Amino acid sequence: MCLAIPGQVVELIDADNQLATVDVVGVRRSVNVSLLADEDGGVAPGDWVLIHVGFALSRVDEDEARATLRLLAEMGEHYEQELEELKASAIE
Repeated sequence: MCLAIPGQVVELIDADNQLATVDVVGVRRSVNVSLLADEDGGVAPGDWVLIHVGFALSRVDEDEARATLRLLAEMGEHYEQELEELKASAIE
């Protein structure tokens, strides 16, 4: 099962390659934010985004992000697997 999971942008780390560090429940990874570059000026630290396979797909508000994280935690095994895959991934 593939999920888009919410994460919060911590910092923009590479403007040329449009990469940002995003925190997903304590796991920090580089995520490509280029799909959101034209969306109201792109993303900024503090923004919440939905992430799938290393790309931020859309921006979401904090309430929606937290509600989604609660629902994902209730999914148990599938969510844990997605977090493990996130931990093992790296975009450089």
